[in-house]
Amino acid sequence: MEASQSEFLTAKARQLRDDVIQTIGTFGVGHIGGSLSVIDALTVVYYSKAKNLDPKNPRKQDRDRIIMSKGHAGPAMYAVLADLGYFPKEWLGTLNKNGTNLPSHCDMRKTPGIDMTAGSLGQGLSVGVGMALAAKLDKNPATVYCFIGDGEAQEGQIWEASMLAGSRKLDNLIVFLDYNKMQLDGRVCDINDLEPVADKWTSFGFFVQDIDGHDLDAISTAIDNAKKSGKANMIILNTVKGKGASFAESAANCHSMTITEQMWRKETGRYDA
Repeated sequence: MEASQSEFLTAKARQLRDDVIQTIGTFGVGHIGGSLSVIDALTVVYYSKAKNLDPKNPRKQDRDRIIMSKGHAGPAMYAVLADLGYFPKEWLGTLNKNGTNLPSHCDMRKTPGIDMTAGSLGQGLSVGVGMALAAKLDKNPATVYCFIGDGEAQEGQIWEASMLAGSRKLDNLIVFLDYNKMQLDGRVCDINDLEPVADKWTSFGFFVQDIDGHDLDAISTAIDNAKKSGKANMIILNTVKGKGASFAESAANCHSMTITEQMWRKETGRYDA
């Protein structure tokens, strides 16, 4: 990655983190942990890799698709989509409020730029596999990017979808596992351990890469490698839940937490917001 692009993406990821912290903090409570752990990968995908995205035509047929299967990370998607102009930034202040277009979990019927309605964990990868298969049949150049959670990967539907994706060699599918190693009720390894996680997806026929999920250059390189693999792709993002918010990183569990105005203003430095 060129230095200028690296600097741009680094600054953009920091801005988006602050947007997420402010958005959830304005409402007072929300899924801060899993939203912040995927911001870096989302930044690379949306601002560097995804093709044919058009905020004025969000249903453009040849666009790349981005699925946030772990739908509670909706605030991360909203920060990106608002920044790109899919809807006014003022909407961010309405998160989860009555009449909002930005519900807690992603909803394609309400939010421009959302490619799949999420909520029930485990379903997004099946939709992504369907989109990738359809793109192949239609000779559509679209790449499908699908973000799943590590707690979500305990769902059987994830493995059914992976079996099909691997057997069909869906090289237009790139799956990101947000491996922050924490889920709603505790540590993933204590509830239903995924390890050896890389070996599992390799055995399903995926090209697997295991990287630092907060290293923008590593994420960029992994996506480039995936596009040349000839297989369905899994990029394991080793992340920190709540990354970039000191109050979240230090919490025993920041899956969802209360955030006061003082907390978000101190963390973002946005005293004039």
